[in-house]
Amino acid sequence: MLLAYIDEIGQTGAFVSPTHARFSDSPAFGYGGFVIPAEAAREFGAYFNKQKRTLFKNEIPEGTDPNRWEKKGSDLLFARVSDDRPQNLRVFRSLISKLDALNGKLFYYAAEKPCGTPKETNTGPREFEAREENAMRETLNRLARHADSGKQQIMVMMDQINEKSRKQRLPVMYAHILGRATEHEDMRRIVEPPMHIDSSLSANIQFADWVCALVKRSIEYQLVPTSRYSWIPKETQLLRDKEIFTFESKLHLFHRAVDDICHSRILLEYRPVIDPLHTSTMNEENRKNLSESGKLHSVNKLEQPTNHAKAP
Repeated sequence: MLLAYIDEIGQTGAFVSPTHARFSDSPAFGYGGFVIPAEAAREFGAYFNKQKRTLFKNEIPEGTDPNRWEKKGSDLLFARVSDDRPQNLRVFRSLISKLDALNGKLFYYAAEKPCGTPKETNTGPREFEAREENAMRETLNRLARHADSGKQQIMVMMDQINEKSRKQRLPVMYAHILGRATEHEDMRRIVEPPMHIDSSLSANIQFADWVCALVKRSIEYQLVPTSRYSWIPKETQLLRDKEIFTFESKLHLFHRAVDDICHSRILLEYRPVIDPLHTSTMNEENRKNLSESGKLHSVNKLEQPTNHAKAP
């Protein structure tokens, strides 16, 4: 059996820019985290707690249970982390290596939001609720498909939310799983609707928050020309080399003329939304400049066919 630990990527509300006074959170919303064989979940959680206690030993208040103390992903992977606290990235990469050794995978699904204020995009609470429900449905679909590819059952766990929101979400998720299972066999791989767990009690939920922080920053790098996270491609080479994301992971773009960004491609230096380059139509001077900068390799890697069809 597989266990999936997920958390939210961004917020459902409007987005204008990272510097906007009100609508600055994220250009996309969705869910992310990781999937791991059930028999390896405890070992990974123990490793996470050990690394967290060591890395932040000077920040954990005296008398506090270090296992319950949380370091939020937003504080772990801040804009200048590559220069000011590279040890955060070193530990994060060690966790990825451990997850890979235990046959785990990172996962994300997020949908780009229309850029603009609620008034400019004609969106409000109803649209924000629909955005959340659609992201959850897609997340469950893709986790089920991943489990089905390995002929395994899967249980989904996510960070605890308030009781009102939980009661609103649960019937929707349950109805989706049961309804879709009548036509899609893979949905039967999901044992129960997502269970909500207090993150202070679960090291694995805490790590899912860290994964979401990475994905959120990668999405900003891909979609915002002035992104603060230009360190993403350099510092995530390990993740790309290991193909650590599930094949079903995807950033769904909103009314773009380019394909959606799937699995580890979200970490590439080349940004198809911002830099729509095509090596087949480049003149020799541009090809030479890109080759010298190292960017041409990323473009070629993006354009190379794989053994799989494009992630749905």
